[in-house]
Amino acid sequence: MAEVQAVKDLDTVKLISYLLKRTYGQQIADVWDVGLNLALRISDLLSIKFENIHDERLTLVEGKTSKQATIKLNEKARSIVARIKDEHPDHIYLFQSYRNQWSKGLDEAPISRRYVSRAFAAIGEEVGIKLGTHSMRKTRGYHLYKNTNDIARVMKMLRHSSEAVTLRYIGITQEDVDRDFVELEI
Repeated sequence: MAEVQAVKDLDTVKLISYLLKRTYGQQIADVWDVGLNLALRISDLLSIKFENIHDERLTLVEGKTSKQATIKLNEKARSIVARIKDEHPDHIYLFQSYRNQWSKGLDEAPISRRYVSRAFAAIGEEVGIKLGTHSMRKTRGYHLYKNTNDIARVMKMLRHSSEAVTLRYIGITQEDVDRDFVELEI
C-alpha cells in the first residue's frame, strides 16, 4: 500500500472538498469533510450509524483497536450529519450506499472503502498530493500539532501510544523541526 500524505495547506484541504463534490458528488465530499473533523480510520468512519450519535457526541468501538472512541462533534460535523439525516431520514448509516436501495432483500450497507480510496487517489493526482483514506486523519493530526505544538494532544486524539509513530504518521519531518528552531527566537 502506498504511503499517503497529510494535506498541509488549508486552501488545498478546501480545494479537495470542492473537487470531490464536483467529480464524485456530495456524499464523497461529505466523507472527506466529516473524516477531517473526526480523525477516524476509514473503516470506523464508514461504519458510523445514526444510532451512534447522541447529544452532539459520537460513540463507537474502533474496529482495529477495539477501544471505545467518544468524540464531541464540532459545528461543521454536526451540520453535515444533520443535513444527511434530513435528506435521508430512513438511512441507517451516515454514509449509506445507494446501490442497495434498489435491490430487494439486501441489507443496508455503507459505501465501500475501495470507492472512497479510488476517489481520493484520483483527486490527489489532480492536486499533486498522495491522497488516500488515511489523509483525513493525518491532516487533522498535522494541523492540531501545528496549532498547539502539543504532541501528547495529537497522540490522544489519534489514540496512538508513541510520539515517534505520531510524528511520522502526521508527516512532521526533520525539515519541519529545523524550521521551528529557526522561526522561534526567544
